[in-house]
Amino acid sequence: MTAFSDLLEEALEAWHWVRHGLVDEVKNLGEEDLAARPTPKSRTGFELGHHIVEVAQMMCGELSRPDGDFQRKPYGKLIAEYAGQLQIPGRKDDLVLLLETTHAEGEKRLRQAGELALLQYITRFDGKRGTRLAWIYHGIAHEEYHKGQLALYARLRGKVPALTQLIGE
Repeated sequence: MTAFSDLLEEALEAWHWVRHGLVDEVKNLGEEDLAARPTPKSRTGFELGHHIVEVAQMMCGELSRPDGDFQRKPYGKLIAEYAGQLQIPGRKDDLVLLLETTHAEGEKRLRQAGELALLQYITRFDGKRGTRLAWIYHGIAHEEYHKGQLALYARLRGKVPALTQLIGE
């Protein structure tokens, strides 16, 4: 069992493994697969990856602000503040790079904020108060949810998901 120096490092390791698995699912798909839309109302794999990055950028930005508050602005304006400049990638290599670099930037921001700051309370989107650390786990769950969508996209395209390949079908 791995010993962690603090709760923040434990959370960051959990996020690392989810994001790493997400990147593996993207790498498992071809560019044509990532550009496909499973249903008319579904996101493409490229759009899904962009959405994941937008939310993570917003999460890390707001959690690392001393005055962080998820009701500080409407959701769309928070996303625009932290990720408005990001374009939806059109190539798999660009999506992988975006997922990897923004994850590294997010980890850095959260480490700079420090464990003590992340044990403090923040106002959530629902107006309730909760620790910033708990919200990191919400962000991890968000990415895990969308990682599952990419695995389903792989199945719909006749491919075996990356995690299934890893553990053996």
